[in-house]
This record gives sequence, structure tokens and C-alpha cells, in this order.
Amino acid sequence: LPEADRVAVEARAAALSAEIEGLKALRKLAHRSQEQIAQSLGVKQPAVVKMERQTDLYLSTLRRFVEAAGGTLELRVELPGAGAFVLTGLGSADGEIDAHLVA
Repeated sequence: LPEADRVAVEARAAALSAEIEGLKALRKLAHRSQEQIAQSLGVKQPAVVKMERQTDLYLSTLRRFVEAAGGTLELRVELPGAGAFVLTGLGSADGEIDAHLVA
């Protein structure tokens, strides 16, 4: 591969690796073990390992994981000409999503 292409491939691989480590890093920042997260989610520890390795999650799964770590999930969306919004309630059982304009 040409140098520029090789650098681009390595950068993308590093970005994907960081995404994969995202939930694991989140759990560690919250000072929680996989077993503690599993207990909060009502699953067994191997299910948490699987979640942490997934590269694509449902928002409901991500929300439950974040809440099990003691946090809340918000999604920031920026639209050209419309500004930035924060969406909350993503993946909730009632399906209610709130949008708030970010100043």
C-alpha cells in the first residue's frame, strides 16, 4: 500500500479499536466490575463481556449499560442551520424522546 493509504488504514483501525474499548472504559471509569454491571442488568457476566466487545449496539442496550454504570445517556445532534440539540430518553421503554436546544 502507498504510505498515505497505510496511514489512513491504521488510523481507522485505531478508531475502531477505541470504539470497541468504549464500554469497557466507561465501566472502569465508573469503578464497576463486569459482575456488578451484569447484576444491575439482570444478566450473567459473559453477557457483559459480549456487550463490551460489540461494535454496534442498540440505543436501548447502550442506555441500560450506561445506567448500570450509574450514568445517564444523552445524544448530541448538530444540524446545519438548526443548531445543536441534546436528545434524552433514547432507548427507553416508553419510547419518549425529548429534544432540547443547546445554547
